[in-house]
Amino acid sequence: MTPEVLLAFALFAWVSSITPGPNNLMVLSSGLNFGFRASVPHVLGISIGFGVMLVAVGLGLALVFERWPVLYQGLKVVGVLYLLWLAWGLARAGSLALDRRDGAPRPLGFWGAAAFQWVNPKAWVMAVSAFATYMPANGLGPVLLTASLFALINLPSVAAWALCGSQLRHWLAEPARQRLFNRGMAALLVLSLLPLLF
Repeated sequence: MTPEVLLAFALFAWVSSITPGPNNLMVLSSGLNFGFRASVPHVLGISIGFGVMLVAVGLGLALVFERWPVLYQGLKVVGVLYLLWLAWGLARAGSLALDRRDGAPRPLGFWGAAAFQWVNPKAWVMAVSAFATYMPANGLGPVLLTASLFALINLPSVAAWALCGSQLRHWLAEPARQRLFNRGMAALLVLSLLPLLF
């Protein structure tokens, strides 16, 4: 990559990582409901899981979907259903999970967040766009460089959303406000599907 392309790619990675989407809305809600520290595995799962997905796309997975579009359509349906299920759970969430008793809600963990990248519509758009626009070169080296750089930019961007959520904990400690916030986040999660559906 030339310095100009590298700068343009870094800007693309930052803007696409920091703007609202399913991942950021989920970690904002996680930070609010469980605190920043408990949300760190979720944040790491997003960045590392997305980095792994970038490597797979860069090494040719996007070509598989071009050849067999039914696979991509199936993945899209699974992604939509999973996001709707998450939105439903979020809308039904009660007050802040300050106590960690048995049976209490728990934040999404590392593996769940990493696996979610494979059904996250925004993640697929980001991954395919990154390689189609900024990485025309083939080979393992350029793919690993692109994926690593994107993941490094993605990590603090996603963490900022979890931190923001954790900072809202005191303001939203009242159960009625918490329920309203969770329902608003659930609605935004559903709205984030509109570009995918239309």
